[in-house]
Amino acid sequence: MSNLLYTIALILIILWAIGFFAFSLGGIIHILLVIAIISILFRLIRGK
Repeated sequence: MSNLLYTIALILIILWAIGFFAFSLGGIIHILLVIAIISILFRLIRGK
């Protein structure tokens, strides 16, 4: 399960970076970033 969360977080960070530099979609990009950060923090807090 932790590998899945880590993979999702990485995908969301990559999508955020692409959107931030290329598409400028506004609030959607920042929502993706927040979800990615929450996923990473959740993984770190669980200690796995």
